[in-house]
Amino acid sequence: MAAAAECDVVMAATEPELHDDEEAKSPTPLTSHPSVPLLEAESFKEQGNAYYAKKDYNEAYNYYTKAIDMCPKNASYYGNRAATLMMLGKFREALGDAQQSVRLDDSFVRGHLREGKCHLSLGNAMAACRSFQRALELDHKNAQAQQEFKNANAVIEYEKIAETDFEKRDFRKVVFCMDRALEFAPACHRFKILKAECLAMLGRYPEAQSVASDILRMDSTNADALYVRGLCLYYEDCIEKAVQFFVQALRMAPDHEKACIACRNAKALKAKKEDGNKAFKEGNYKLAYELYTEALGIDPNNIKTNAKLYCNRGTVNSKLRKLDDAIEDCSSAVKLDATYIKAYLRRAQCYMDTEQYEEAVRDYEKVYQTEKTKEHKQLLKNAQVELKKSKRKDYYKILGVDKNASEDEIKKAYRKRALMHHPDRHSGASAEVQKEEEKKFKEVGEAFTILSDPKKKTRYDSGQDLDEEGMNMGDFDANNIFKAFFGGPGGFSFEASGPGNFFFQFG
Repeated sequence: MAAAAECDVVMAATEPELHDDEEAKSPTPLTSHPSVPLLEAESFKEQGNAYYAKKDYNEAYNYYTKAIDMCPKNASYYGNRAATLMMLGKFREALGDAQQSVRLDDSFVRGHLREGKCHLSLGNAMAACRSFQRALELDHKNAQAQQEFKNANAVIEYEKIAETDFEKRDFRKVVFCMDRALEFAPACHRFKILKAECLAMLGRYPEAQSVASDILRMDSTNADALYVRGLCLYYEDCIEKAVQFFVQALRMAPDHEKACIACRNAKALKAKKEDGNKAFKEGNYKLAYELYTEALGIDPNNIKTNAKLYCNRGTVNSKLRKLDDAIEDCSSAVKLDATYIKAYLRRAQCYMDTEQYEEAVRDYEKVYQTEKTKEHKQLLKNAQVELKKSKRKDYYKILGVDKNASEDEIKKAYRKRALMHHPDRHSGASAEVQKEEEKKFKEVGEAFTILSDPKKKTRYDSGQDLDEEGMNMGDFDANNIFKAFFGGPGGFSFEASGPGNFFFQFG
């Protein structure tokens, strides 16, 4: 609107007083004295000019209308009213008056300029070029006509570039072109709609909604604006509300192809997602997986809904114990929506289940930074403990028992592993093998020392440092643990009872 006003001011500068507009031909009176209607019309015009100069465009409009009613064949009256309507932002009405002015007087340069300016403001750059060309034919030195002709051609070029870039899905470039075009065509709904659609495709929903809402305030039946409003809601995963706007757009324009496609996609997505959720709740994970996969194939442009579908499918995969697939699905979800907390939590749990603790900690840190709740803090703490535990020796693994092993199971495991790795059993092996078996024998002793002591086991399981107990695991003697476990007078040896067979014997 401001851009239009600035251009009109420039136009007014070439005609400082509208009533001195002598280039428009008025009907020649039949007598030597002007008729009463003509005198009254001129009086109305002068009053209109006075209000125009004061920027009271509504009153100016009223007086120009009175002048036209008195003398409907005067081109300058229509030209002045067109200028007033342009200042009021009513370019379509202004266009009608400008066209009438040049129909009455084709040599009316300012009438052609105003017609061209109205065409350009409304986005019809080709028609604007024709009007400016006619003005230049009448006055080839007219600076305003020359500049406006260049502006109209610039808009035509921006339109061409935008059309190509829209096909390439370079929506950012289209928005740029439409912003430039709208500087010359501020009243063009078509340019605004294209810009809004591209803003929606770029995920800039509030901006797109604002543009569409502005148009709907002026024209509540604008199918394109209704479509864009629906598109924003659709991409924000408000699918039910989106469908309502698409349906409304189709009522206004039954052949609106984009609204038709979007409405069909929205309904299909909603149905597939709901069916998938139902199958999941019923425990039919295989069917749920298939339904979520089908939903993901409906519209790759719907980022938020697809992020949720990937996360849902990841949850299904985790239930099916396909943890790597679950992690991949959750990664796809956060790639589409970096703010999707639920996907980070699901992936973190899968990382925990696959003992990828560093990755789990990273995800829980991301979650806690975003939502500092007690629950998220505890999840992060648990992951950090497991990470710390994973970096030390796994005594359960060394003994070959489960983390929930009983005291008897731990003793049996120690007996088996200690006898298996005792140095005497490997006295005939190479130095390298003897060294490796001695190391394993020592680790088995460490594991038993910790896991057979309830207090130490509790500290170990909770991830606490065992050194805080004053116990340096590098100083103890595995042989002493072995002797204490097996008992006997102190001497022991492994003796062969046959090829490859050994038996334990106390001295």
